[in-house]
Amino acid sequence: MKHADAPSSAPLSQDALKTLVGRAALDYVVPGEIVGVGTGSTVNKFIDALATMRDRIPGAVSSSLASTERLRAAGITVFDAEKVESLAVYIDGADEIDGRGFMVKGGGAALTREKIVAALARQFVCIADVSKRVEVLGGFPLPVEVIPMAETRIVRDFAAQGGTATLRMRDGQPLVTDNGQHILDVTGLRITDPLAFENEVSRWPGVVTVGVFAHQKAHVCLLAGAGGVETLRY
Repeated sequence: MKHADAPSSAPLSQDALKTLVGRAALDYVVPGEIVGVGTGSTVNKFIDALATMRDRIPGAVSSSLASTERLRAAGITVFDAEKVESLAVYIDGADEIDGRGFMVKGGGAALTREKIVAALARQFVCIADVSKRVEVLGGFPLPVEVIPMAETRIVRDFAAQGGTATLRMRDGQPLVTDNGQHILDVTGLRITDPLAFENEVSRWPGVVTVGVFAHQKAHVCLLAGAGGVETLRY
């Protein structure tokens, strides 16, 4: 189903596609209810659009410090997740999404808080451009948030599965998440059973969160492409 039309005179840039799908997500915001907000460049476009209806919602629950800052700058109240019982909708992007609504997330290093907020929501709406749709998860490096003392062993565990895990760095130092932990990015995986994979890796001691979103999968994906925004339901 086509949700919105894009101009046909010239191909849209990826930034323009993100703007288009960010605006389309407003249709899923329930007036009078707190909205769950994810993290990333596509979500930033949604936050910019959400500012136009800030007077119609109590506020938002945010999955990262970066999104919290942007929401507040837009005049939107931010509530703590632990003080909210449930959300009508959680809107977030994805690094990959397959034909069943399973996703890889965490390119912005907010995967743990994203899962926490997603678990509060009755509906997960993924906003993405067509480059994020895949047949099988694993082409994008899989983010895994880990406790630093477990890194070396977790690297070995992924190697046993044929994956190569690399510590994510920033400015010459290990990136530190909003939770004070590190991120391993794992390449060489082909994740054909996302639920089983998430269950297994989540049990490894020292893993805080694996960036496969199978239990918190998307219910709807708004996918921006040359013809506009396509609505996929799972």
